Amino acid sequence: MTAEFEAACFGIITYVGTARSCFINAVQCAKKGDFQGADEQIRQGDEAYTQGHEAYTQGHHIHADLLTLDANGKLEESGLILMHAEDQLMSAETFRVLAEEFIEVYKRMTP
Repeated sequence: MTAEFEAACFGIITYVGTARSCFINAVQCAKKGDFQGADEQIRQGDEAYTQGHEAYTQGHHIHADLLTLDANGKLEESGLILMHAEDQLMSAETFRVLAEEFIEVYKRMTP
């Protein structure tokens, strides 16, 4: 496994892992009725998720680079670390959608 490949995978895991944690924290804030805190956690999660170049999210940017390398036959190895990185990327996206939905439900439940 090349150092560049490993760094790319860990880059995905780092950026989206932070974002996913923020999205989970947003739901916990909403559960307590702290909707400003929930909004702030979503903002922080979005910021962590979108750190990177231009309009691309860092995680997607790195992932796209890896897919390009693979398509061009330049990615000799992949394995578990890439699968883990992809799993983290997908779960962060899912958690963000679910966090928004849960926050909305908690807002409707609050008198």
